[in-house]
Amino acid sequence: MDTTEVLLHPVRLRVVHALSGGRVLTTSQLCERMPEVPKVTMYRHVALLAEAGFLEVADEQRVRGAVERHYRLRQDRPVVDADAAAAMSPDDHRRGFAAAMAVLIAEFNAYLDRDGADPIADAVSYRQGTLWLSPDELAQVTHQLLTVLGPWLANQPAPGRAPYLLSPIRFPVGPTFSDETPS
Repeated sequence: MDTTEVLLHPVRLRVVHALSGGRVLTTSQLCERMPEVPKVTMYRHVALLAEAGFLEVADEQRVRGAVERHYRLRQDRPVVDADAAAAMSPDDHRRGFAAAMAVLIAEFNAYLDRDGADPIADAVSYRQGTLWLSPDELAQVTHQLLTVLGPWLANQPAPGRAPYLLSPIRFPVGPTFSDETPS
């Protein structure tokens, strides 16, 4: 199974998100984070991610006669790079987008189901807006976003920090500038 195929699944994407930032978790802990995912399903997805080279065993401990593995993301894990994305079919992109949206919905529901969830105090945002951009302006916006967010993306878990899921999504929503211009 190729890298893209492995990641185009909502449960596997959520596992990758859960282990980001250097976090180390057992499959049981992942099950606690995602109680709507059946235990056997979670074990199957964790095994697939490990087999595909995304996860590695950070530690093993004997617990009541069984071996409990603690997993982390591999630093040299496969990624979906520009070449892999360019090779994706429109159906692959549909599945990828659907998987990403399923992750957002599941994570947002998990957040709201927590005791004490407070969207206002936690600065939750899900705003959308339309930007009218030329290809050069789009490239500039992308570069500026990476420049601004880059240092923050390198943050590791620490006291006082909470993980926030950031999902920038962009795609043309109507005619392109060459198709139609406003009058």
